[in-house]
Amino acid sequence: MIFVTVGTQLPFDRLVMAVDAWARARKRSDIIAQTGTSLYAPHSLEVRPFLRAQEFRRLVGDCQLLVAHAGMGSILTALDLGKPILVMPRRADLSEHRNDHQLATVAGLAHISQVCVADHVEAIAPAMDRLLAQEHRVDGCRRGVASSELILAVRGFLLGDKEGETYAST
Repeated sequence: MIFVTVGTQLPFDRLVMAVDAWARARKRSDIIAQTGTSLYAPHSLEVRPFLRAQEFRRLVGDCQLLVAHAGMGSILTALDLGKPILVMPRRADLSEHRNDHQLATVAGLAHISQVCVADHVEAIAPAMDRLLAQEHRVDGCRRGVASSELILAVRGFLLGDKEGETYAST
């Protein structure tokens, strides 16, 4: 199963449409998408506009691949559960967010082996194909479990806690 998430704040139809086109072309019916307030109605995805936190975590845990906006909640959950994640940052110039902090996020985290970045829609399909076809290393993306130390360090950095001591690994 593939899980797609766009977060809860704003629609991200560009990502949902790209994954929907990929699923249709490959005749995949095992994709669940948390779409928020999306205006686009996917043809090949099982849509769930909003999810409770425990359902979100369960779906990430069950998926073979997580495809997401560059939201830190999605990225940290994928790292914590050892899931590969393909992220496409929202862009302010396309009215997908208020600013370009997600571009900064992917620039800072793209070196992490589980995090693969698609900078544009055309990169989604080939990246999904590669990630699903390869078990270990794909264009700088390696499947594996992030250490609890790495997760704590990233959480601490993002939340301003340099020691990361107040954030227990789950």
